[in-house]
Amino acid sequence: MTLCITHKARKRFGQNFLVDERIIADIIRAIRPEPADNMVEIGPGLGALTRPLLARLDRLHVVEIDRDIIARLEKDYPQEKLAIHAGDALKFDLALLPAPLRIVGNLPYNISSPLLFHFAQYAQRVADMHFMLQNEVVERMVAAPSTPAYGRLSVMLQYRFQMEKLLDVPPESFRPAPKVHSAVVRMIPLTAGEVRVRNEKLFAEIVGAAFGQRRKTLRNTLKNYLDENGLRQLNIDPQLRAENLGVAEFVRITDACGSSQAIRAWPL
Repeated sequence: MTLCITHKARKRFGQNFLVDERIIADIIRAIRPEPADNMVEIGPGLGALTRPLLARLDRLHVVEIDRDIIARLEKDYPQEKLAIHAGDALKFDLALLPAPLRIVGNLPYNISSPLLFHFAQYAQRVADMHFMLQNEVVERMVAAPSTPAYGRLSVMLQYRFQMEKLLDVPPESFRPAPKVHSAVVRMIPLTAGEVRVRNEKLFAEIVGAAFGQRRKTLRNTLKNYLDENGLRQLNIDPQLRAENLGVAEFVRITDACGSSQAIRAWPL
């Protein structure tokens, strides 16, 4: 069964509205909302998830950029149940909402990676996140080292989150139907006691440099940070590529660089 929609999707907002009630029910079961949860939905659209969430929550926050949809939400739901935050989710300060926060949403595929990095900044305030994304992106998020999908996104998110692919969602579950398959992923922040790097900015630079030329070996991609001898001292083979290293190895490299006075900044 599918929901009926009357709003014309806007390409500039990356809108593809979820209409498959079976998939919607599966997502709600995966989220398991409880009445007192501090939950925020990113891009509620026409309310496919908003309605069943509100049926279980005392109150729901939503972040929406489309003014026509905002007007519709204001008409359909009372203010005491639905708190609407108008604007761009990429610029929204999640610290304004009470923690621990649960974040859900069918994210616009054209800006999904920037959104994920934005939300990752608030990991310490988040209990969990459930997102609908392009399947290719989800596969990259959960990929293991030495697999084709493993890359910068994998490392940067796995550094902060335990992630699990939950559901596959076919194109026909949306209106308009996208040209790609989708998937739902669960992201749970790692505890403060788990792997942590001393300099997160440097960590991001090193991961970016290593994957910037992913077919080259570490001795080439990281030469501005650590020489071959330095890598060997960390029990890392300089002939390996970035895709062969796990998060812990990138943390070791970063901490070794951070304690060295001979590091040169990676050129912008």
